[in-house]
Amino acid sequence: MKKKLTAQQEFDIMKLVLDKFLWLGFAVMAFGLYKMLTSTFLDGFTWIAVGIIVLVLFMIIIVKEYEIIK
Repeated sequence: MKKKLTAQQEFDIMKLVLDKFLWLGFAVMAFGLYKMLTSTFLDGFTWIAVGIIVLVLFMIIIVKEYEIIK
């Protein structure tokens, strides 16, 4: 038999998982900055663009999963 999670427990688990996406996106962008300084501009910019894509995916997951009230 499976246990059911409360909304708060589900949100806490989702925060832990999505926090890893934030760190991953930041790390990829930092690596892109490093490559931009040590290698070609285009090579570094490509890595930064990949980091941006990861962060946009993070944003889409949050908006789809939880209702954001303004």
